[in-house]
Amino acid sequence: MAAETPSCKVILAGNIAKGLLEEVKAGLAALNGRQPHLLGVLANVDAAAKVYADWTQRTCEENGFKYTLARVDKDDVEDTIINANNDDEVDGILVYYPIHSNRQDQYLQECVSLSKDVEGLTHKYIFNMYQNIRFLDENATRKSVLPCTPLAVIKILEYLHIYNPILPYGNRLFGHTICVVNRSEVVGRPLAALLANDGACVYSVDVTGVQKFTRGEGLRKRKHEVEEMPNWSIKEAAPLCDVVITGVPGDKYKFDTALLREGAVCINFSSEKNFPPEVKQKASIYVPAIGKVTIAVLLRNLLRITQNRQLQETAGTQNEHDALPNAKVEKILDP
Repeated sequence: MAAETPSCKVILAGNIAKGLLEEVKAGLAALNGRQPHLLGVLANVDAAAKVYADWTQRTCEENGFKYTLARVDKDDVEDTIINANNDDEVDGILVYYPIHSNRQDQYLQECVSLSKDVEGLTHKYIFNMYQNIRFLDENATRKSVLPCTPLAVIKILEYLHIYNPILPYGNRLFGHTICVVNRSEVVGRPLAALLANDGACVYSVDVTGVQKFTRGEGLRKRKHEVEEMPNWSIKEAAPLCDVVITGVPGDKYKFDTALLREGAVCINFSSEKNFPPEVKQKASIYVPAIGKVTIAVLLRNLLRITQNRQLQETAGTQNEHDALPNAKVEKILDP
């Protein structure tokens, strides 16, 4: 008797990244020969960071971008960033964290110029993300930049048609219930906020408990709100969800597939394998890693900040009294 074939479809990040890179190439062609230059700043001995740097360089060079890696001591990172901010030959700055593994890293994130922040980690971009503000100017021409890994997950969900393009922009996850395992400030919490801002009901699970991110009943609220779920754990949250996204560091954690809703979509953004092989027996779609999509999104962000800077320079040329950088330039999308 033949063994049953799992109905789960495994989707590799490389296949998803191809479409994003084609989009990036089209945008690059519109720059009329300009080759955006990304500076990577590496000051740690983390093997994963070096692999990420190598992937980034290869992807940049294969897709028409210039990449330079600066290997520096920890104490020289701040000066390296400031010099790059003032260097017209550098379009984007990518710092490979962690460096100090404390609040000093947050300070370094703020050192990066808004116009060169390819990772979307400076305060303005983080503020816009949480407030559900999608543009930098009142004319809705310069789009805000989102952190690479959360945005990569969103692009994967779009690729998988979890986002519904029939619904209005900003509401396209309405009707979906999503579990995000890991509420780190770098990826987990921003991802939960972004998904909720797009209309999903999101259960954010961490060792400290469960929080629910929503825009209220009927998506009546402009941005997400957070509700504590007392006495809840992943056992209560995960079975309610049609999408489960994990990002737990460390090789000891494995998601309990017994908690999976039949036919759920499963995505892992951790460098470790959070899902055991049994996930294929219950999931309808499984994305085991997202690294190549993250790098494609990085180039997309680099293209965007280059375009934004050109738009701002053009606006400044047209009107020397243009106050875009200092005016009230937030624009909130209607729900």
